[in-house]
Amino acid sequence: MVSIRPDEISSIIRQQIEQYDQSIKASNVGTVLQVGDGIARIYGLENAMASELLEFENGSIGIALNLEEDDVGAVLMSSGRGIEEGSSVKSTGRIAQVPVGDALIGRVVDALGRPIDGKGDIQTSESRLLESPAPGIIARKSVCEPLQTGITAIDSMIPVGRGQRELIIGDRQTGKPRSRSTLS
Repeated sequence: MVSIRPDEISSIIRQQIEQYDQSIKASNVGTVLQVGDGIARIYGLENAMASELLEFENGSIGIALNLEEDDVGAVLMSSGRGIEEGSSVKSTGRIAQVPVGDALIGRVVDALGRPIDGKGDIQTSESRLLESPAPGIIARKSVCEPLQTGITAIDSMIPVGRGQRELIIGDRQTGKPRSRSTLS
């Protein structure tokens, strides 16, 4: 039979008391009320900021866009299949931003600037807010090179230049290349 000595127990308790971490962390946590069509409605994130990154229980990321008195509407940056009603959501305190610079040339990234091409991390020191104003027209390079879309009807009716901004109007998922973006 093993005998337990009181001095051993007291030394173990003293050691655990000395190693106890008593720091307090305050976090803004909410609960998913509803999920559907790439949008999540979240209750309990009173301190959420516009365009703040939100982390869901399953590791998915969302962006807080619709800040209301009772709940927050977040756009999901993933499929949302693992997010269920009642799951917890934590605000990160970071505004959505993407890396910028020459390191992105030739890389394939998702909407948050994370690489999805399997070539490893992108090494860049600069970033830009996702919701930032476009550069002014004067600062842009002039359009001097044609851009062929490959669709004869468009190329013959509407001449498009490389770097030109073009508004293409149409319903969702009808094959528009980009809506009101710079063509490159």
